[in-house]
Amino acid sequence: MDLNHKSAIVTGASKGIGRAISIALAKEGADIILAARTEEKLREVKKDISSFGGNSLIIPTDMSNEKDILNLFDKTKKEFGKLDILINNAGIFIKGNLVDFRTEDYNKIMNVNLRGVFLSCRQALKIMIPQKSGFIINISSNAVFKGYPEQSVYTASKHGIVGLTKSIANEVQKDGISVALIHPGGVDTELINYARPDIDKSLLIPPEDIAKTVIYMLKLSDNSWVDEIFIRRRAAKPF
Repeated sequence: MDLNHKSAIVTGASKGIGRAISIALAKEGADIILAARTEEKLREVKKDISSFGGNSLIIPTDMSNEKDILNLFDKTKKEFGKLDILINNAGIFIKGNLVDFRTEDYNKIMNVNLRGVFLSCRQALKIMIPQKSGFIINISSNAVFKGYPEQSVYTASKHGIVGLTKSIANEVQKDGISVALIHPGGVDTELINYARPDIDKSLLIPPEDIAKTVIYMLKLSDNSWVDEIFIRRRAAKPF
């Protein structure tokens, strides 16, 4: 697919993987809708995009707030009249043993990581189904394959994304919409530095590698699609 002038929402766009994806899509000519809580950081990303002539729109969005999410998609449709791509990247991480885990923290994780993805996919499909086209890529985690200690709730939220994505993909294939998963493992972000401080920082995956993967998926021919990609640190064990 030619990404020139395609409209793309990227959640969690202010830093890390979301920032890298936003910049990579903009370099391909896409119009980027930057969504995250911190407007100041979004302005920095917009400035980076503007530096090479890219186009972006800032819509501050708290992915745990349904009104914010509705506003994100309403403004996108008003500005561009369509939505071609949704990248659900926003996520939070709180670690702790399950026996001590607070219900409040469980709700925080689920509201952003799973409920936020559900709401975003629902609103995106309300735009994409009538136009009979669209791409949704949900960013999950390698945690769905391994189950690390002190990550039970985070892992559960990512398992939820997997189930949601697979069902949606089958629901909307007939409508010309493609839905996929990317499972990154050990990306050099603030999250991994908190979750896995034991990993040598020099061995972490650059966020730009995840962005390149998104571009690869979207630029396949009309006859091809990738449902799921797992990207691991080269130093980690295969499979």
